[in-house]
Amino acid sequence: MHELGISVYPEKENLEETYHYMALAAHYGYTRIFTCLLSVDESKEKIMKDFKAFMDKAHELGFKVAVDTNQRVFKHLGANYDDLSPFKEMGVDIIRLDESFGFDGDVTITHNPEHIMIEFNASMNPGVDVLIKGGANVNQMTVCHNFFPERYSGLDWQFFNQMNTFWKSLNLHTAAFVSSQEKDTHGPWNVFCGLPTCEDMRNLPIDLQGRYYFATGLVDDVIIGNAFASEEELKALASIARDQVTLKMDEEKTITDIEKAIVYDYTPHWTRFDASSYFLRSSMVRLLYKDQSIPYVPYEKDHFSKGDVLIVNDNLAHYRGELEIALRDIPNDGERNCVGHIKEEELGLLDYIHPGYHFKILKEQ
Repeated sequence: MHELGISVYPEKENLEETYHYMALAAHYGYTRIFTCLLSVDESKEKIMKDFKAFMDKAHELGFKVAVDTNQRVFKHLGANYDDLSPFKEMGVDIIRLDESFGFDGDVTITHNPEHIMIEFNASMNPGVDVLIKGGANVNQMTVCHNFFPERYSGLDWQFFNQMNTFWKSLNLHTAAFVSSQEKDTHGPWNVFCGLPTCEDMRNLPIDLQGRYYFATGLVDDVIIGNAFASEEELKALASIARDQVTLKMDEEKTITDIEKAIVYDYTPHWTRFDASSYFLRSSMVRLLYKDQSIPYVPYEKDHFSKGDVLIVNDNLAHYRGELEIALRDIPNDGERNCVGHIKEEELGLLDYIHPGYHFKILKEQ
């Protein structure tokens, strides 16, 4: 199951504004909150009081809450790896460990009788596999990536996927951060360049970041790292499909109504299991259009390129109506009409449409 989340930092925000943001996110179906105790410089009593009220509000709205911690936070609150009662008193659902308690401590904390989930850093391997082999309770373990406030410091995309493949081999639930593009957003520190997990995602529209993460099939939950995302962004991220790859294209001016129906209205498009290296093929759609005319439309280039969206025309009537997306250069032999082009920043999504996978091309409003 995939969940969406937001991040809030109550000690840095107007509480009324924070609660309004939480309610707005809940309205769009968000169910996770990340917050940080590392940056809170208050007495134990004030932290316990303020965060208890915050947790109560979050639970009232249907959220589960993860708090970022380290040993200093534990000591300040009077907690230890074998005593999580202060966190239980506050109502914490997930404790994210920013550092290790050592092998024995990390194994012990996963068996806590308070049944608080323990979240490990997914952006590196702190020996979680060794903990599991050593008796850690996998049913109270989860992993979440870091976010990276400093520009150019985010994870490499290939490394990100390698790490998530590793976590999935351990059957662990994964989460990662995307970044709002709103101006004047903030995180726990005084750095304001967004808060993504992957550097390549930092400047992309928030829905596209989410679509990349879900396309990999390796990320369970997506959390907005910085606050506050706009309502438009909350809505956009909430609207994406989480069980198939979705793409946006720039239309050719010559696209016809029939071709628009093939591209946008037929569902589901799915790639043939007997896959070609030249293009993705959605073949079943042609059964609807085998008896309709799709005239040849001249195209200015003598070849098609990766990301070109093609529909077979009357010159190859047996396959008329089939939708194809070019994966490499293909000669333009007059048998296909070019109806659009997958947007440049979305071409990488094509790598995640494997044989037999469903996909959808989204019509832009």
